[in-house]
Amino acid sequence: MSRALVVLGGLWIAAAGAAVPQGVMIAPTAIFIDHGSRSGSVLLYNPNSEPAEVTISVIFGYPATDSTGNIYFRTADSLDASLPSAAGWLQAFPRRLTVMPLERQTVRLLARPPAGLPDGEYWARLVISAKGGQVPVGGVPDTAQIQVGLTLEVRSLIGVYYRKGTPTSGVRLANLHAALVADTLEVRAELTRFGTAAFLGTARGELVDSSGVVKAEFTAPVAAYYAITPRFTAFAGILPSGRYRLRLRVAAGREDIDARYTVRTPAVSDSVEIRVP
Repeated sequence: MSRALVVLGGLWIAAAGAAVPQGVMIAPTAIFIDHGSRSGSVLLYNPNSEPAEVTISVIFGYPATDSTGNIYFRTADSLDASLPSAAGWLQAFPRRLTVMPLERQTVRLLARPPAGLPDGEYWARLVISAKGGQVPVGGVPDTAQIQVGLTLEVRSLIGVYYRKGTPTSGVRLANLHAALVADTLEVRAELTRFGTAAFLGTARGELVDSSGVVKAEFTAPVAAYYAITPRFTAFAGILPSGRYRLRLRVAAGREDIDARYTVRTPAVSDSVEIRVP
């Protein structure tokens, strides 16, 4: 899973809205490196009219959920041997570069794992910081001698997965809850990953009435590195009184990740009844 943020004069804000210039475009959205090749690459494209100054770094972290079910990025201040971090032995070449307008450049990743590395999957995040362009600042006296703007920095986090041996993964589904809040279906579930690799999959839910007619549905990517309790929502409208059933299915595989890297495992499913008085 990747997330883009923009820094305006040191202030973090979500990258959204047409008024905020794009950073560089990145492909793929997740990088998988095997122990045999120990290398990978990512392609950067600058769609803007100005050069982008790009800096590459590697950190350890993974997505988690808070008490409300929202996703955030968790990092570790200090790492111990129990954490499957690849950040300490992954390097990007080059680490600094300029991508000219409408041009593409490749960044290569080289892994130097420690000797005797146990079989398993090890995680890191590639941080791609792109600077370029300015946003005008309002409220400044209109004079020919003064021009004020804020330099933009867009930071994207790309998942890197280093695999040694044959990865295994799966997820357990528990504590499914569903409720109708006004016209919105809200669903919470506990997903616990097991195996040697992160579970990267897709959750699909549907709310059906007593006749089996679908009244609301959703599809969402999920990434379980440990245990998460994500929140899913869907528009249901104002439903008449009666009994409804929420059916949830979580399966391996995601549209944004090449199927070659999906660790196959049986899907899990559950259902719960909702009553509308």
